[in-house]
Amino acid sequence: MSEVLRTDVLVIGAGPAGLSAALTAARAGAAVLVADALPSAGGQIWRGATAQSPGEAGAVLKALATEPRVEVLAGASVRWTEPDRTVVLSTSQGLRRVKAGAIILATGATERYMPFPGWTLPGVVGAGGLQALTKSGLDVTGQRVVVAGTGPLLLAVAQSLRQKGARVLGVAEQAPWRSLVRMGAHAATQPGKGVQAARMMLGLLGVPVWPDTYPIHATGTERVEAVTLRRGGRDTTLPCDWLAVGFGLVPEVRVARMLGCAVAGGAVQVDASQRTSVTGVYAAGEVTGIGGADQARFEGLIAGLSAVGQSPPHGHAAEAARHAAFAALLDSAFALRDEVRALPAADTVVCRCEDVTHGELRRKAHWEEAKLHTRCGMGACQGRTCAPITAALYGWSPPAPRPPLLPTPLEDLMS
Repeated sequence: MSEVLRTDVLVIGAGPAGLSAALTAARAGAAVLVADALPSAGGQIWRGATAQSPGEAGAVLKALATEPRVEVLAGASVRWTEPDRTVVLSTSQGLRRVKAGAIILATGATERYMPFPGWTLPGVVGAGGLQALTKSGLDVTGQRVVVAGTGPLLLAVAQSLRQKGARVLGVAEQAPWRSLVRMGAHAATQPGKGVQAARMMLGLLGVPVWPDTYPIHATGTERVEAVTLRRGGRDTTLPCDWLAVGFGLVPEVRVARMLGCAVAGGAVQVDASQRTSVTGVYAAGEVTGIGGADQARFEGLIAGLSAVGQSPPHGHAAEAARHAAFAALLDSAFALRDEVRALPAADTVVCRCEDVTHGELRRKAHWEEAKLHTRCGMGACQGRTCAPITAALYGWSPPAPRPPLLPTPLEDLMS
């Protein structure tokens, strides 16, 4: 690993925010390297899209393919960071050290899971995860799927699964009707969002959406066979082949924390130019707070300009305020309800990698104590799944991760 790659701008993450930042910086004359763990650019939102795809995703990917100053390093994930904006990436050719003039963090968000009895059964999967599996070739034709949790992602997943031929039995949304009505009314006043919502609902015609509803347990022997939903104090059990669950998104801040960026409320703190608290490091998209693809692309534009020393365009403050208002409404409309936090029983597993239960963890005072005494967060995911859960259940805040960020082959470390 003696060779050091050098670039003007390193963008970590190839979703809408990262690609917007990369194209902006490149068009300003910078050499840009985009690193992403997925095998192709697009991130989770545009996963599977190509330059020939219709709509915004295809247009952005086509622009990326014809921009000579942008190099995309796919299948590359961060293992650790070093001083002076140096990042070590794990790639198919082993570890590679990259030194950048500026770093733009566009690491997006991860799904938040909330444990309930039966949630570890095969067939109970993340909502976004099941969507990604079907985009990668999993056949769900004719299979019965219940989508449950909270947030706009549920509707997008339900629509996508239906297009793949699944029988979507319904969408259980834990938020109450009044929150959904408020969100819908606001979206209708925003440019483009009303049309997006209308198209989505058209694609879901015939699929019931149950507000004020959440799963209380899943049952099955070899895999999930049924889910019981609670709505207004009444329980209903539905036979199903898949249960896709997701209780919102949380910013993916682990790389930011390794770099020393300030984090508050679970999101990377940035100023109006998308600068973080670390000189030369910028952040854009869901890593700064959950706000959707439009906000991500806008923030990517600002970060790309800032990283090459250019000023934001005229009127950007008003657009930033509009996006911030929408993000705040999202946060309040889909806030996690107390009943969902109370779902795990004492024997319900919280840390799936190390089989640590709610009964073991609720007696601990904080993340460090739990980690020392139960191995919570020490498995293959290194806390990526269970840390957001413990934050929601117990209010814990894990410290900055230690390198390497993910398990790394010994041969790579010795190279």
